[in-house]
Amino acid sequence: MCCAVWISGVITLAITGFPKFEPVAMLGGVLWCSGNILAVPIIHLIGLALGLSLWGVTNLLMGWCSGTFGLFGLHKQTVATPEFNYVGATVCVLAVVIFAMVKSKPKSKEESTRLTDREVVVGGDWGEVKVVHDSGSGDTEAQDSARSIEKVAVSSTGDTDLLAYLDRIPVLYKRIVGIGLALISGLFYGSNFDPPQWLIDHGEDGEKHSANGIDYVFPHFCGIFLTSTAYFLIYCAAMKNRPRIYPEAITPGFISGLIWALAQVSLFVANSTLSMVVAFPISATGPGLVAAIWGVLVFHEITGKVPLLTLLAAFVVTIVGVVFITLSKTVDL
Repeated sequence: MCCAVWISGVITLAITGFPKFEPVAMLGGVLWCSGNILAVPIIHLIGLALGLSLWGVTNLLMGWCSGTFGLFGLHKQTVATPEFNYVGATVCVLAVVIFAMVKSKPKSKEESTRLTDREVVVGGDWGEVKVVHDSGSGDTEAQDSARSIEKVAVSSTGDTDLLAYLDRIPVLYKRIVGIGLALISGLFYGSNFDPPQWLIDHGEDGEKHSANGIDYVFPHFCGIFLTSTAYFLIYCAAMKNRPRIYPEAITPGFISGLIWALAQVSLFVANSTLSMVVAFPISATGPGLVAAIWGVLVFHEITGKVPLLTLLAAFVVTIVGVVFITLSKTVDL
């Protein structure tokens, strides 16, 4: 994914006429990648729909606060109607609370320990797992007894042990940890535009920096690529140079990187045109809605009348908040 992001950055660099490389803008890529690395445990703990919805709203609020209050040395961005802006942000905070009330369907033991076409069951000793190959279909005793079992050695710090450890956490603690990680991830996502925006703001005060947000895309994407490489090398070291790599995920990952890069470039343009206090709320709403549709219709993470109605209410509240924040830019009372 991050290779595709970097390639997209090179293409953007060429299209924009090779603007000056700004190393400070790479910090935004570091922040984004640090938030993204938490996605797997978040989705494993609380599901795609709830996880992405939570970090999306937190991302929205962090980006809004950065522009509204001038966090981290940014210039405060003004709007035509501050009252609408504050009401919208307050409503979005309420949405976070409602999202946290959505109960996702807990994974069964079999589902949570399955890797591709194999069941992985952690053995009694760290570093040893039993890989059970399913011989066919059905769950009768005869078929279960016909399954072949092999043992493979893995590092105790490997992802199999990590996911197995997460599975052993009580359901309540799973939820608390998952929500906490989603909020932290959202903070990283919401601040990833702050370094480029800092350069834009302070370019007016001293050293000349481009006022065009798209000129910071390439260093931003370089930060993502280098940080993801560093995290991968740390993972390889933890796995004693035997990382788990799933070939079937490479092509989808590359395609998703291209799609994400296009969206991120668009957000750079939107931030420059609309300002962060307006662009962030609008852009952060869509991903949560798409993820919720996938989580409900495809992965069946959220079922039952009450959880679905709660999820719907959270989205309605979020959209109301976004409308208020958007109107604050254009409506002058």
